[in-house]
Amino acid sequence: MTDPNIKSVLVTGGAGYVGSVLVPKLLAAGYRVKVLDLFMYGEHVLNPCKDDPNLEQIKGDIRDRETLEKAIQGCDAVIHLACISNDPSFELDPDLGKSINYDAFVTLVEISREQGVRRFVYASSSSVYGIKDVENVTEDLDLKPLTDYSKYKAMCEDVLLEKDTPGFNWLILRPATVCGYSPRLRLDLTVNILTNHAVTNHLIKVFGGEQMRPNLHIEDMTDLYVKSLGWPDEKINGKIFNAGYDNKKVIEIAEIIKDAVGGDVDIVTTPTDDNRSYHISSAKIGRELGFKPAKTIRDAASDLVAAFKAGKIPGSMTDNLYYNIKTMQQLNLK
Repeated sequence: MTDPNIKSVLVTGGAGYVGSVLVPKLLAAGYRVKVLDLFMYGEHVLNPCKDDPNLEQIKGDIRDRETLEKAIQGCDAVIHLACISNDPSFELDPDLGKSINYDAFVTLVEISREQGVRRFVYASSSSVYGIKDVENVTEDLDLKPLTDYSKYKAMCEDVLLEKDTPGFNWLILRPATVCGYSPRLRLDLTVNILTNHAVTNHLIKVFGGEQMRPNLHIEDMTDLYVKSLGWPDEKINGKIFNAGYDNKKVIEIAEIIKDAVGGDVDIVTTPTDDNRSYHISSAKIGRELGFKPAKTIRDAASDLVAAFKAGKIPGSMTDNLYYNIKTMQQLNLK
């Protein structure tokens, strides 16, 4: 299913963890794709599709208005992924985080409206809910973000909610933690961290273990973004959806990974003061859009194990490129 009015899409952060899996899928679906990214984690991540005539790679900063104006020009849709991801990376330099995660977003939305973008898909986060003492966290609950990272994610949602522009159709997705293999791999996400340690050290360290963690396979996440360009306006405009699949305890995730890795892997649990627990419901997106994830945490772990065996993840414990905060510290971005 495709919208014939959407032919060209800008993906901000298109060379990131999710973007480097998404961009080839958009090209395969027949879209013209522009990628705007700083390419902090290497310019190789889009090599498999770099010669596609429908791909334009723009190395630039989303905080630069002129760069944004040029990138958005001629685009029917924007999928906004670019941000300083995760709490520790944001806390390295809160002013930098705000300038990228919030200030640039306001400008991006403004220019998108001015230039006639028809569809705007925003990657928010399920962390905007904070901690809820309910069995399932649904989209109608109040937002109680606990960190600056999640606070600005929520504030960006408000930017879209504040002003209705005819013809400018927007969709907010609140993903669970994404997991699985990507050409721009992150090894600082729960499933990926534990799989790395299981493969490399034959040891999984679990802090606490009873905390719930919602996850979504990167293949399902990127399939959802592709589908988000095809649904009719009335299905998605002004809507907010959680996007997750497996809500599992951390100790359960460890057991799944141990089984997927196989061999002699020990699980060691230690107490923790961090008992944050998240359990999001993705019933609404299934009900209204028919989106049902197809892959599991075990699939993500198995994909990573296969990548390790194929030699695709060298220096997994030492290379800064796998870890957002280490790369941020190394580059000292301002």
